[in-house]
Amino acid sequence: MKVIVSAGGSGGHIYPALAIINKLKEKEKNIEILYIGTHNRMEKDIVPKKGISYQALEIYGFNKNIKRDIKNVFLIRKAKKKCLKIMKDFKPDVVIGVGGYVTYPVIWAAHHLGIKTFIHEQNSRPGKVNYLVSRYADVVGITFKSSESYFKKAKKVIYTGHPSLDTQVKEPFDRTTLGFSKNKPLILYVAGSLGSSSLNQKMIDFLNGPRDGYSLFYVVGSNVQLEDFKSKITNHKDLKMVDYFEDLPRMMKESDVIISRAGAGTLFEIIALGKKSIVIPSPNVANNHQYYNAKELEENKVITVLSEEKLTKEVLNTQIHSLLKEEIKTQELEKNMRRYREKKPLEEIYKIVKDLTCSSKK
Repeated sequence: MKVIVSAGGSGGHIYPALAIINKLKEKEKNIEILYIGTHNRMEKDIVPKKGISYQALEIYGFNKNIKRDIKNVFLIRKAKKKCLKIMKDFKPDVVIGVGGYVTYPVIWAAHHLGIKTFIHEQNSRPGKVNYLVSRYADVVGITFKSSESYFKKAKKVIYTGHPSLDTQVKEPFDRTTLGFSKNKPLILYVAGSLGSSSLNQKMIDFLNGPRDGYSLFYVVGSNVQLEDFKSKITNHKDLKMVDYFEDLPRMMKESDVIISRAGAGTLFEIIALGKKSIVIPSPNVANNHQYYNAKELEENKVITVLSEEKLTKEVLNTQIHSLLKEEIKTQELEKNMRRYREKKPLEEIYKIVKDLTCSSKK
């Protein structure tokens, strides 16, 4: 089996793509995989380190900067030509897109050459690129059932769930290696792989306030200046701050409560690990998709949602202590999460890819 995978821009697209790649490698011993990503975003560093062949495209998202957007039109044409050449040389059986603007020329080229395509949408409301390329895809996989209504032009839509649901974290991280006590509950704060400047600013009062009976591991995000942020914090008791943490899934398993944004990957990682959480949807994302991600899960009583607008140190501390103390709520939470964990998204996605591969060889 020969497969091209494309995803880019943020961990919310890249890590589901890597989860799919790992499942394909597990199932197909003689598989060949080529990853197509951007020349300047996270995937250019993350993917090659995994030993995966990588091709880079120079392409940007449209951002209402007229000069840059005009340049991007030409870059997209150039990227399409490059993708056509890559596919003619590599000869993939199937091409997979997992989100981000880099996937547009990749899925377009595959469709143009008659190569079978599969795309996966992680959020409840699809991104513009997935919405656009869904008409080219042979199958669209979705995380939320409610997403199906946005893909009316797609040939086939399958509710797979999110790839993070199949995550197997065998051993939790040892909190004592970071100086935390096993005798205190551990709160993990992570606002996405890139971080959130607006949310970090609002968290300063909380960080400088008392930590009554718990420890806090705070991941500020790779786009935030860590030392500058640290200089604003005066209370460092039971607190450790980092800009990025590579072993995050194991740290999530070790934590007692997780505070996060409402990116689909993080939400379903929380569900997979069965963790209590306080979710603060970002108001600054396309289609307000984090709000809708969180809304559906809150209605099914698997997460606690707190709006950024109402975030104060008093409210957050109250929520934390409530989650740490309520045993009845813990039992209800586990029961509600179990419904989501019944799905096996990566097995479903592998079956889709395998079927597309077999049909392409007929």
